[in-house]
Amino acid sequence: MKAILGTKVGMTQVFDKTGRVIPVTVIEAGPCTVIQKKTLDTDGYNAIQVGFGKVKARGVNKPSKGHFDKGQLSPMRYLKEFRVEETDSFEQGQEIKVDLFSEGEWVDVSAISKGKGFCGVIKRHGMHRGPMEHGSKYHRGSGSLGAKGPARVYLGRKLPGRLGGERVTVQKLLVVKVDSERNLLLVRGAIPGAKKSLVTIKNSIKA
Repeated sequence: MKAILGTKVGMTQVFDKTGRVIPVTVIEAGPCTVIQKKTLDTDGYNAIQVGFGKVKARGVNKPSKGHFDKGQLSPMRYLKEFRVEETDSFEQGQEIKVDLFSEGEWVDVSAISKGKGFCGVIKRHGMHRGPMEHGSKYHRGSGSLGAKGPARVYLGRKLPGRLGGERVTVQKLLVVKVDSERNLLLVRGAIPGAKKSLVTIKNSIKA
């Protein structure tokens, strides 16, 4: 499995060889550092822990500082664990760069979506409003909540509530361009999250 951490820069557009306009999202991906290796013998599974984003030593607490000092590594802002089949090809302190991916590959991108607060059913679920004329006093309500007999609301009923702020994965996005010098990854289409938010890029499970 190939994976890397990055931050969302924003959206723009590029032109392909035939002159078509392709909407792309720019991601500043890596470089990430291997902080820890977990093996089947010591932890019960194979995985690597990677860090991304430099931070000053005073920006981490004492347990985290001890974790980085154990490997003689500089503190990182984000830590994430990736399952791998074998850990022999990774070394502590090794850098994972954006050239891990190449143009034409398919990737899955995960991030925390933008939080939009408490929303009604029209914005949250795309429901239609009621009539606005002829004395109708029903406009943006959620409608009938259930049958009269059970005298309760069925589970799963679409109602107003908090919208966004959840982990969302967009699958099978095409890698349009890889800029190794500036650590930039351009993928076709939109990805969840606000600008400067943390994103996880993995090779697609559907490709």
